[in-house]
Amino acid sequence: MFAFLKRIKKSAGPGVITGVADDDPAGIATYAQTGAVFGLGQLWLALFTFPFMFAIQEMCGRIGTITGKGLTTLIQENYAKPILYGAVSLLVFANTINIGADLGAMASAIQLLVPVSFIICVCVLTFFTILAVVYIPYKTYVSILKYLALTIVAYIITAFTINQNWTQILYAAIVPHIEWNTAFILNITAMLGTTISPYLFFWQTGEEVEEEIVNKKVQDFNTNSPKVAISDISQMRIDTTIGMFVSNLVTFFIIITAASTLGSSGLTSITSAAQVAESLRPLAGDFAFLLFAFGIIGTGLLAVPVLAGSAAYAVSEAFGWKEGLSKTFSQARGFYVIIILSMVVGLIVNLFGVNPIAMLYYSAILNGLLAPPLMILILLIANNKKILGNNVNGKLGNMFGITITVIMSALTVYFFYSLL
Repeated sequence: MFAFLKRIKKSAGPGVITGVADDDPAGIATYAQTGAVFGLGQLWLALFTFPFMFAIQEMCGRIGTITGKGLTTLIQENYAKPILYGAVSLLVFANTINIGADLGAMASAIQLLVPVSFIICVCVLTFFTILAVVYIPYKTYVSILKYLALTIVAYIITAFTINQNWTQILYAAIVPHIEWNTAFILNITAMLGTTISPYLFFWQTGEEVEEEIVNKKVQDFNTNSPKVAISDISQMRIDTTIGMFVSNLVTFFIIITAASTLGSSGLTSITSAAQVAESLRPLAGDFAFLLFAFGIIGTGLLAVPVLAGSAAYAVSEAFGWKEGLSKTFSQARGFYVIIILSMVVGLIVNLFGVNPIAMLYYSAILNGLLAPPLMILILLIANNKKILGNNVNGKLGNMFGITITVIMSALTVYFFYSLL
């Protein structure tokens, strides 16, 4: 067993960590809400989003691998400052709300097990995460992230402990079902927003460069173009494929599980961590709350540093600061200060008394609304021969990238229209 875990840890790279981080507490809550409220009606999205998610993240991974630079630096070098500051502002705003939602969900999960104040829980979790990110060496930190990825397996196992109609599930997964009402369309926005999220774009690009620094292919961010072999790009694509596949697989099984356990109860929305925990009762019985808490805390500890880190990459590059988790606090003070501030502001968001589960869901919608303009920039960079040379997008990558950008832009327009 330990040998198997070591092989997983060794082979998992930025793409796998990105994929697993995508199944953060916001993702779990959104997928559970989807299954509980709409049954299997949106299960097809789990398969539908895979090629689009892979296309966007592969572009980000390729950009970081080829250039040795983060997204913000490339935007800064090739586009006007208003575009740069707009992109960074969108990312920081979305990430801060998402951090707050994830911290609140983790605190709510702990409360299911221990009778302790919500505020105390959030404060302790924030403090612990800050210490872990700032003081744990990069290689050790990445190893922890890879092991934390295993917490999501519980959601896959649970689906097989329930008597399922697999013929119906297969049909729902393959044949798209659409209901033309605001609630249904809004949930699609949330599903896409928590699957194709802005913070994942900046995180994977930055982490590909981090890997090159560790492997001594580049000295630092933005210093020189790394010597990249075809095998490096192939490995990045395999890593990204595995990460996105795992992410969508978890999405698939959470929706199934929630539909089977919560979908028959007539819910119109999920309002508490306890409701989501109940979806695991067929597997864990009275230990459902324990298993849910472990999963939420594990994925939260994985996702919060990713959220804060992606914001730190963006801001540091915009202002020319030293950056990177491979550096110590004294070597990249501005970078780590942004991480700390992101978490502290996320903590403060929880002081306004917003329901943590509701905040998770609406943070997913927010990501869905803010992603399209950033995806347009990624497409422009990924098709720029001055930046990537012969490694620009192929026809298939452009087809998937442009299609999902158009779809999510249309959903954004619909959202604002529905508010009128």
